[in-house]
Amino acid sequence: MFIGVAGIIGVGKTTFTKALAEHLGDHWSPVYEPVKTNPYLDDFYADISRWTFNMQMFLLAKRFEQHQEVLWNPCHKRGGGIVQDRTIYEDTIFARMHRDDGLMDDRDWETYISHFGIMQGFLRYPDVIVYLRVEPLIAMGRIKARGRDAEKGMEIGYLERLAEGYEEFAREMERYTVVIPVDWNNYGDVDRVAEEIEARVDREQKFIRSLRRI
Repeated sequence: MFIGVAGIIGVGKTTFTKALAEHLGDHWSPVYEPVKTNPYLDDFYADISRWTFNMQMFLLAKRFEQHQEVLWNPCHKRGGGIVQDRTIYEDTIFARMHRDDGLMDDRDWETYISHFGIMQGFLRYPDVIVYLRVEPLIAMGRIKARGRDAEKGMEIGYLERLAEGYEEFAREMERYTVVIPVDWNNYGDVDRVAEEIEARVDREQKFIRSLRRI
């Protein structure tokens, strides 16, 4: 099984990813975003228009590498699986938003999306995507509380546009995988989410098996 955890910045994906993997058992492993190893993060938030293409290409390469590690992880052979904090498919939300906002020019967008298109032939959709929904204002409060220097200049408008992109992403991904939206404004019960995942997987086994052939 391959479970992706989706949501805007500040939703609490990393904490949820860790808790869900622990709840599911010994043969489940979490895979986290490459935040600490990202050499563009500080520059990106200081000047998005200058660094967005560099940032998106770095993340695309790292997530592709992570995706291959997910698919070949030995957890699958032991009856377990992977819970991934933000999948490669979500990267296009950010890149498209930056293009629409004029922060990435059309030439860079075409280069980015052509690379993503080539990579798609080597990807497999997650069996389940847990979409953690949070109001942008609440996400902003959580971002301030965690106090990352790089994120201090983030504006609420950025999170609002990102939330719109994620809603569209969730609707689109329902064509390709099982999407479970979860209200995470007040956090929630990871056990209950795990039960919902198990119930949906049981009901949609045929659909999930067909996904693995895509």
